[in-house]
Amino acid sequence: MTPFPLKVVCRDSPLSLLQVREVFSFFPETDYRIMPVLSYGDKNKHIPLTEAVASDFFTREPDEALLSSEADVAVHSAKDLPYPLRHGLELMALLEADDTTDTLVSRNNLTLEQLPHGAKVGTSSTTRKAELLQRRPDLEVVSIRGNVEERIAQVDNGAIDALIVAGCALKRLGLASRIACVLDFKTHPLQGHLAVVGRSDRKDLIDFFAAKDIRRSYGKVTIAGFGPGHPDLLTAGADKALAAADVIFHDDLIDRQFLSRYTAERVYAGKRKDTHRFRQEEINEMVYQAAIAGKNTVRLKGGDPMIFAHGREEIDFLQSRLVEVKVIPGISSAIAMAACTHIPLTHRGLASSVAFITGHAGLKAPVPEADTLVYYMGGACIADIARRLLAEGKNENLPAALAYNVSLPDRQIFYSTLKELQHTVMRYPTPILMMIGKVVAFESRPQPVLFTGTCSDDYAGTDAVTHLPLIKIQPAGNCRRLYNAIRKIDTFDWTVFTSRYAVRFFFDALKEQQVDIRALAGVKFAAVGETTAATLAGYHVYPDMTPATASAEGLAACFEQAGVTKQRILLPRSAKALPFLSEALQKTGNRIIDVPIYDNVVNEEGAPPDLARFRKIIFSSPSCVDAFEQIYGALPDGVPLIAKGKTTEERLRTNMPD
Repeated sequence: MTPFPLKVVCRDSPLSLLQVREVFSFFPETDYRIMPVLSYGDKNKHIPLTEAVASDFFTREPDEALLSSEADVAVHSAKDLPYPLRHGLELMALLEADDTTDTLVSRNNLTLEQLPHGAKVGTSSTTRKAELLQRRPDLEVVSIRGNVEERIAQVDNGAIDALIVAGCALKRLGLASRIACVLDFKTHPLQGHLAVVGRSDRKDLIDFFAAKDIRRSYGKVTIAGFGPGHPDLLTAGADKALAAADVIFHDDLIDRQFLSRYTAERVYAGKRKDTHRFRQEEINEMVYQAAIAGKNTVRLKGGDPMIFAHGREEIDFLQSRLVEVKVIPGISSAIAMAACTHIPLTHRGLASSVAFITGHAGLKAPVPEADTLVYYMGGACIADIARRLLAEGKNENLPAALAYNVSLPDRQIFYSTLKELQHTVMRYPTPILMMIGKVVAFESRPQPVLFTGTCSDDYAGTDAVTHLPLIKIQPAGNCRRLYNAIRKIDTFDWTVFTSRYAVRFFFDALKEQQVDIRALAGVKFAAVGETTAATLAGYHVYPDMTPATASAEGLAACFEQAGVTKQRILLPRSAKALPFLSEALQKTGNRIIDVPIYDNVVNEEGAPPDLARFRKIIFSSPSCVDAFEQIYGALPDGVPLIAKGKTTEERLRTNMPD
């Protein structure tokens, strides 16, 4: 039995007292007693609402009265309700609003358009301020507090020229005559509604007020995961929700043909990189409007709705507007990738932790301390992610797998390593997942690879590699500058070698000019990488400097870190070498003698193999890229193009067709 009279708590203001009476006008036989209290917001009118205030600014004291059983129910303006409600409290009824508008109260009843330039307009809302200035940027908007009567008094005494007030408040107070005009502002979704709140354990009161709860006419909202794409992986719960739906808002990665079996209206709300049918805010609003219109609504997302899918944002949007939400999980793409590729996310003794990361966040946030990393939505920044992981100390040989449409017949799987990925150029199909970790080695078997450089020593003994040298190395046509430099070798402080061929042709020229190797005693040597250093060692010369990363960029960084400046540097190089290294060394105050020592020419000998069978193509230099295009016409799409260094990577990116 419900005890009477009911103890009803509310804020101590004329409007709040009228709101209680309005609620109980729907229950005319009910005996009740009003308990007005000053809320925290009423006690602290000096705090402007344009600042960040606690969500229970106007409900704290009424909430305490309910939780302590001093009161049975509280009546509030629905837009003042905190989200979420305090533990132990429940919304028992949301009443229909008669007026949801904002209005203008002004001296002499001037409309917004009639207000003079620079007029001072009061409001307590940042949203109303923005709406106001959008229409009249010339006005002065000031923060104002107090109950409605106190605020109107500031208009009448000349403190302000006008005031924005909710139309429902004026009508409840019998002040509708003060409305100068109705504003076409977008108002709070709960404006004008009244709310009855009580303790969650008061089932008697919940049942009592349910008759006037307009949420009974709302449709149910279900946020469901479709899974990774194949309909067989849809959960039974999601299928039931779809079958009962009046409207389905679905993402891009959903099988639309499969959805046609359901009778519901279907609304495409997909979002892909740089292509959004609707903004997230618009999607939220459409789902909300469908729900309050009484439609059973399903928000269907690829994968799982709580993994990189704005699931919680949509829950908060709806629940803060008092719409009930149910979530049905889906199989996330990472789980599907593990199943379809047989790569475990965890494995006893090898990987005990896994982290899911978004592609763009992976470039900014700290790298998770997890054994297996799975990157979602990273197709546009795979090389950047690889470089970030290497910079954080990950092993360059750590295997990686990239998967497209893992659960569908057209799925594609690419295997690589961080070392390769940092300089890989490809327009990967999207959406693509990248899994990185030792577990990938279970399935990363050798794939057919085409190596286009002159020397494939790094891949010796690998059956999967086809070596097709696209360039030939030959001595430069005119060696006079090289011979002159060799005869004056004792005038140089450094000789820098950027390839094994530069080493070979240099020492060949040394022999031809009959220059004794002892002439090199005062010269320091630098090698671009370990392969070049090993070639130097074959001549019993060991470099004074070799960067950890075999590239012109790495070599330039080594010279800068060592503080090498005002030195005379001999740079024997390819006739097609890019000017980066010379320019970088010159910028640090060195004098560079740049000498072409050999040339790269296109090697058109032999029939080119069928490119379709290769899963990777490796380029060791920009010359290889140019030669490939000369022989084949264009760089291929749909296959990873791996560059041996940043300079070659840049050439690939420049030459990749749009």
